[in-house]
Amino acid sequence: MTELPELRTVRRRYVTVCALLWLPSGLGLASMVLLFGERGMSLAAVAGLFAAQSLTVAVLELPTGGLSDVLGRRSVLAMAGALNVVACVLVGLGTTAWVLAAGLMLMGVARALASGTAEAWYVDTVQERSGPDTELRTGLARGGSATSAALAAGMLLGGALPWLLGLGPDPGARLSEATSGAVLPLSVPLLLGAAVRVVLVCYVLAVLREPPRPPATLRSVLRGVPVTVLDGLRLGGRDALVRRVLLTAAAVGSALATIELLIPGRTVELTGAPGSGAMVYAALACAGFVCNGLGSHLAPFAARAAGSGERAVLVCLGAGAGGMLLLGGTATTTHPLVTALAVVGFCLLYLGIGAASPNQNALLHRRVTSAGRATALSVQSLALQLVGALTGLVVGALRPGPLPWLLTGAVLLSGALLWLRRVEARSAPDTTLTPDSRAGVS
Repeated sequence: MTELPELRTVRRRYVTVCALLWLPSGLGLASMVLLFGERGMSLAAVAGLFAAQSLTVAVLELPTGGLSDVLGRRSVLAMAGALNVVACVLVGLGTTAWVLAAGLMLMGVARALASGTAEAWYVDTVQERSGPDTELRTGLARGGSATSAALAAGMLLGGALPWLLGLGPDPGARLSEATSGAVLPLSVPLLLGAAVRVVLVCYVLAVLREPPRPPATLRSVLRGVPVTVLDGLRLGGRDALVRRVLLTAAAVGSALATIELLIPGRTVELTGAPGSGAMVYAALACAGFVCNGLGSHLAPFAARAAGSGERAVLVCLGAGAGGMLLLGGTATTTHPLVTALAVVGFCLLYLGIGAASPNQNALLHRRVTSAGRATALSVQSLALQLVGALTGLVVGALRPGPLPWLLTGAVLLSGALLWLRRVEARSAPDTTLTPDSRAGVS
């Protein structure tokens, strides 16, 4: 069946928003830790700043999802972009701990606001125009690919800009006059990220249209958000498929936390120096984003080849678990051949997670209505983050070697095996245009 041109337009806008949302994050990933070091922050202080950001995201994840469901996707996305503009400027130019902490916490608020909101807009708009049974997987896959491509491009650009602007190949190099002010070469990627966020806000306000909603009042927001959040939490308890999606997100969070905690040490061990190890890790992380994006792009093919979205999630997460086990099996040596196998395992993990995500989210959107869609995505994100944080504590307490990799590989494999049995397919009623469908809206 020929796809309607307006649906292609919606998909193109969704992909553009995904790219604009995540390009600044990639820019910051490459330079932020080094920038804090230039500002005189110790490693313990940097860890504390990032912990404050993570806690902010975790605390606000569900309330901001409910706010998106009650207030609307467009306004919440624009709010997230505007807060991120301020946050990037504070982090890029801040010279004191409290300014940097304020910037990172604002980034946390903005990330919580944006979590799932663009995806919820896309699904709402497509279902409003083509019905609740319209195909979602392709658009979600392309959004995932755009996100990964933006992160990869941002990391490469964010790593190259300080070097091109005079920092030089030595991360410890100093510019005699340029570093005396608030603007350092390492500040430039964050300031560029602020400019991209401005473009995002303008784009969202100019082109994102959503189905009509009743006018939101302070009373309706205060009543609607808590009820919507509670409904999202209850959904995971009463719907078997949603419960599987949440447990799968937790398993993926466990694997990603292990990667982020242990891979930098392995690259330093491989190269013999922190500076070169950091460069190798940046290149490897970029390759991971590329593999994740490729996996997202291949998600529709995976579903066709496996016979269903559920079996595609099983196969793809199983492949990702195989990658984790391969990393565990190669953890005790830096022999070139073994290192090559470890890189294969790393890429296989990201490829599998990337291909599984659009398939399971397409299934999730069949089970939730527009009134709670962003909340459901926030619950999914919260499961990933909380289990990831817990895994980080456990893995950090274990002795380095194969054991942490094998344990989290087994967790991811368990998440894949949840999809062995099929769940009866059904669609949630389409409440996109029902004014009183959102609980608590008067």
